[in-house]
Amino acid sequence: MMNRRDGLTLAGALAAANAVLGSAPSRAAAPMPSAGAAPTVRTPVSFTPPAGACDCHVHVFPDPAKFPFWGGRGYTPPIATADHLLALQKAMALDRVVIVQPSVYGTDNAATLDGLRQLGPRRARGVAVIGADTTPQALDAMHAAGIRGIRVNLETGGITDPAAAARILDDAVARIQGRPWHLQVYARLPVVAALQERLSALPMPVVFDHFAGAQAAQGVDQPGFAAVLGLVRTGRAYVKISGAYRASDEAPDYPAVAPLARALVAANPERIVWGSDWPHPDSAVLAGRKPIDIAPPMPVDDGRVLNLLVDWVPDEAMRRAILVDNPARLYGF
Repeated sequence: MMNRRDGLTLAGALAAANAVLGSAPSRAAAPMPSAGAAPTVRTPVSFTPPAGACDCHVHVFPDPAKFPFWGGRGYTPPIATADHLLALQKAMALDRVVIVQPSVYGTDNAATLDGLRQLGPRRARGVAVIGADTTPQALDAMHAAGIRGIRVNLETGGITDPAAAARILDDAVARIQGRPWHLQVYARLPVVAALQERLSALPMPVVFDHFAGAQAAQGVDQPGFAAVLGLVRTGRAYVKISGAYRASDEAPDYPAVAPLARALVAANPERIVWGSDWPHPDSAVLAGRKPIDIAPPMPVDDGRVLNLLVDWVPDEAMRRAILVDNPARLYGF
């Protein structure tokens, strides 16, 4: 169930996906989305998150009149503002959040940076998408604004050849070398397995989002998952146990996802972080829906999703590591 997802590729990765990095993509005006992506916490949170708890994967989609979408985007989300995000944080008793640059803005990080500014440095950090024309001075400004990593989205770019993926990763490493940042990678498991040794040797942390692309129906023995577990076990990679609905269609509790989550935590609880994937944009390509048509968000109960963490990780100390300690280390809170 690999859908188009938001994120970054570097030097040539998105040439096949109409998102070339050679220069920053031009902004293109879009129809005004309706405010349909406000926080949805329909089930109360069943436990008390520890102080400093962090949601490590969200997006913001502010008014496109101020922050126009990229003309080459694959979908158009409803509005989801920093105010909506703050309401979500308060409803789930979370103190910190990581805003990840979505693909609908290409390499223009203005909307993400504005979200960071509105939420402030005590609460928010970010992950950016950069291009070949992103200067060191721009990276410095991003760091000052709270950016702590860049996203390399091989899956959306259709990059399944390990040699091509290796070249993209090498370019990404060169661009952020020496900065206290990480590489957030979205790739299918066979690509990760083919690049395990290279990923293990990188000079900065690697972060895999959404269960590292594992699919719940295939279980913990699916090809490539052992490579992810090996990178986590040795401390060379983090995994976001986020977007369970990306790994399974067994809503609302996604029971087949639990073994994946437990295997990752058992491998190394100090390398696991949690994310809601709010506001749950539906980036799927559907017949009759054009990229400029507003795609309603996926119907996810954020409170119920957070409650799943208690089942996946019954140990309170481990949950604290996942919600507080690991994000603080990774994102510099």
